[in-house]
Amino acid sequence: MSTSPKRAVVIGAGISGVVSAAHLRNEGLDVTVYERSSAAGGVWLYDERRPLEPAYPSVLPSKGEVYPDDPVLELTETETQAVRHAPPGPCYVGLKNNVGTRLLTTTLNSFPEGTEDYVSHSVLKDYIQDTAIKTGVERITHYGTEVKNLSKVNGKWKVETVALERNSTGNVERKSTTSNFDVVVVASGHYHAPRVPDIPGIGDVKRQFPTRITHSKGYRTPERFANRNVLLIGASVSSSDIARELGPIANSIYQSHRGGAFDLPASILPENATRIEEVVAFELSKENAEAIDENEPLPVTIKLKSGQTLCGIHDILVCTGYHITVPFLPDLHSDNTAAADASPITLVTDGTQLHNLHKDIFYIPDPSLVFVGVPYFTATFTLFEFQAMVAAKVLAGKVNLPSEKGMREEYENRVALKGYGKTFHSLREKEVEYVNELLAFANPQLDTQLLGHTEVWHGARAELVARMKAMFAGGNESAKELGVTCA
Repeated sequence: MSTSPKRAVVIGAGISGVVSAAHLRNEGLDVTVYERSSAAGGVWLYDERRPLEPAYPSVLPSKGEVYPDDPVLELTETETQAVRHAPPGPCYVGLKNNVGTRLLTTTLNSFPEGTEDYVSHSVLKDYIQDTAIKTGVERITHYGTEVKNLSKVNGKWKVETVALERNSTGNVERKSTTSNFDVVVVASGHYHAPRVPDIPGIGDVKRQFPTRITHSKGYRTPERFANRNVLLIGASVSSSDIARELGPIANSIYQSHRGGAFDLPASILPENATRIEEVVAFELSKENAEAIDENEPLPVTIKLKSGQTLCGIHDILVCTGYHITVPFLPDLHSDNTAAADASPITLVTDGTQLHNLHKDIFYIPDPSLVFVGVPYFTATFTLFEFQAMVAAKVLAGKVNLPSEKGMREEYENRVALKGYGKTFHSLREKEVEYVNELLAFANPQLDTQLLGHTEVWHGARAELVARMKAMFAGGNESAKELGVTCA
């Protein structure tokens, strides 16, 4: 007697969602993909619209996508509804990949012949969309559809979604639907819930000068910063990339850092950029806290951990990253719990990591809930495909997971080794080892073996490692002298 295939839902149509859906289809599952944007591409999908600004500060992961009204954007009610439903991502005009295309080539598709290693975001978006078409994922994807809630009811995953549709009068209406699935793959990415640190005074500056301080998610082009003094809060990838874009046209750039493990070296900054210590407070001048001319510096004294102060800044870009959050699983959030105190069922605490995942993929209390795309500092496209391959084999019943006790023991050992926070998901210098562990787990149970990285991939990785070592050889010192200080 024939049985119906398992029904699987994939949330997200970036690279992690597309490769997940493709491999699930290859294993015979009945797959549906929900994507709230209008097309596949994820973080590489450029949208000239700016997203709504988050709250200042924004420190609760479960509230990471709760946006206050943003009068600065001057949007109509319909436009506001659209950007709340599917917030534009962080892709900016000049964005390129920092991991070469040879490292990003999946088994499902190739880049066009002659594609260079480092390319515009549009090339990567095209690759993802072409992969979705060639694998049949495009035709099973519901675009413009946001997943609002997931819950397990009578052994099935109840998935509640909302889509925006125009009615016969031309007005936009919210259409809600509910569907049931056997398994869920969350592939919604990292870059959707901006984090704004709780620095004293930051909210005051935002309220008084809302156009002058923005999260880097809304950055699109450098032109508006011409001949201005710009403060970048944060010193990781997005901040350093933006600094290099601003270099040729800004007057001065200041990049604050906390000396974190993921800060890039100051040596890669442009000549008119200065690495400074952590910002610990913003202080508005009471005399000049009213409206000022657009070309005047902010009447703000910026206090640094070093004891120095900085003035004369025109614009502030908050480049402090994003919360890890799963808003459609609110019962598995615990915002006010320290990461080290997460319960055995909690997924999200302080927004720096996901808890209780076996191999960063399978939710230990219920492995029918799967995550693809969690690790950081990887060749994302290929790493996520290896995760998707193994997840598909497990969800199709071809590979068995260890017992819950066995998964729990492995997870606790990993916690003891790596600690909590963003470093828990970091695969820096460990990517090949991680993939080999995945294959060593799955292959003994398979007749046809899953293959690891190719020789081309390994060669490209060796080149990247050498390039990164040369970049980090420049050091990471903070500047002792500031170019624009307070009188």
